[in-house]
Amino acid sequence: MDPLAFLRKVVEDGDPDLLRGMVRTFAETLMSAEASALAGAAYGERSPERSTQRNGYRARRWDTRSGSIDLGIPKLRAGSYFPDWLLEPRRRAERALTAVVAQAYVEGISTRRVDDLVRALGIEGLSKSTVSEMAASLDEGVRAFRERPLDQGPYRHLWLGALAIRVREAGRIVSVWAVVATAVNRDGQREILGLDVFTSEDGTAWSSFLRGLVARGLAGVELVTSDAHEGLKAAIAAVLPGTSWQRCRTHFMRNLLSRVPRSAQALVASFVRTIFTQPDAPTTRRQHAAVVEELRSRFPKAAELLEGAREDLLAFTAFSPIHWRQIWSNNPQERLNREIRRRTDVVGIFPDREALVRLVGAVLAEQHDEWAVARRYMSLEYLAKALSGEADDAAMTSPLALAS
Repeated sequence: MDPLAFLRKVVEDGDPDLLRGMVRTFAETLMSAEASALAGAAYGERSPERSTQRNGYRARRWDTRSGSIDLGIPKLRAGSYFPDWLLEPRRRAERALTAVVAQAYVEGISTRRVDDLVRALGIEGLSKSTVSEMAASLDEGVRAFRERPLDQGPYRHLWLGALAIRVREAGRIVSVWAVVATAVNRDGQREILGLDVFTSEDGTAWSSFLRGLVARGLAGVELVTSDAHEGLKAAIAAVLPGTSWQRCRTHFMRNLLSRVPRSAQALVASFVRTIFTQPDAPTTRRQHAAVVEELRSRFPKAAELLEGAREDLLAFTAFSPIHWRQIWSNNPQERLNREIRRRTDVVGIFPDREALVRLVGAVLAEQHDEWAVARRYMSLEYLAKALSGEADDAAMTSPLALAS
C-alpha cells in the first residue's frame, strides 16, 4: 500500500479522537505559519525584520464533521490576527445549526432534547440560554408575519380565541393570555390575522387587539365567533359595529357538559348537536326548544344554561342556510388552539413574553403557510352567493360548497 492510500485508510477508519487530533494539529500549524509571516519572523526567531511579537493564544471552539475542536489562535502584541480562511466555513455551519435548533424549538422539542441532538452530531451540548439565543433568529420572520398588511379582504367570518400560558416576570410565574384571530379571506382560504399577548383578558386588551387588526386592513366582517367573555363581546360591538356575534359551540358544550354526570355526557352532547343540523331557522329554533324540554326533567341546570344561551347559540340563523354548512363544517380556531397548546406544553414555563411570542408566532406563521396551499376552506361559489345574499339547495349540496 502506498503512503497516500495508507493515510487515507487511517483517516477513514480512525476513531473520532484521532481525526480531531490530526485536524487540530494541521490547522494550528497553518495558523502559526501565517502568524509568523505577519510578525516577520518565526516563533522564537531573532530577526531584524520582525515587526511584532507573539502574545500567547486565545481559545476558540471549532465545530467540524469530526466534532468540536479546541483551537489555539495565535495573538500578536501589535495588530490582530484571525484565520478567516479557516473559520468562515464555521460561521456558515453555525448558521445552518442555528436554523436546525430554531426549527426544533418551533416543533416543540424541549431544550434537553435539543441538547441530545447536537451531542449526537459530535458537538458539545447547548445550554438552555444558548438554545434561546439561537431561536431568536426567528424574531425577524415572526415580526414581519404579525405586522403584515391585511389586504386579502373582505374577511367575512372571523374567529377569536385566547389561551392562558405561564411565563416568568419579575421573579414570579404568572399567567398571560395569548390572543389569536383567524378569518377566511376573499379567496376562501383560512388566514391567521394576528397574535398578541396581554396580562389580562379584559375589554381594554381585546379592543386594542381588534383596533390593531382594523388598522392593518381588517374589513368586511359579518360574523364573529368566540367564547362568551363579556369584555370581548363589548370590544366586538365597539370596534366592529354592525357585525353579528356567534357564541363558540365548542366552548359552550364544555360548559354545558360540566353540569351533566359523566355517564350521560355523550348522550347529551349528541342530543344538543341535533340543534345545529336543521335545514332552516324555524326548525332549528323548534329543535332547540325540544332539547331544552327534554333536558329539564333530568338535568335542570343544563337545561337552564341551554335556554339562557339561545340567542347567542342561534345567531347564525340570521344568515341563509348556505352559511350554516360553511360555518359549522369545521372550526379552525379550535384546531389551531390545540396545536399551539401541544407546542407550548413542551416548554411549560416561558422565560419571558418575547420567548412566548417567538414560539407561538413561528407556529402560527407555519400554519398560515400550510393553509395558503391547502384546499379552500370556503368555496368561491359560496362566497359569491353569500355576498349577493342568494342561496339555493344546489349550492348547499355542491362539492365546492361543502369543501373544507
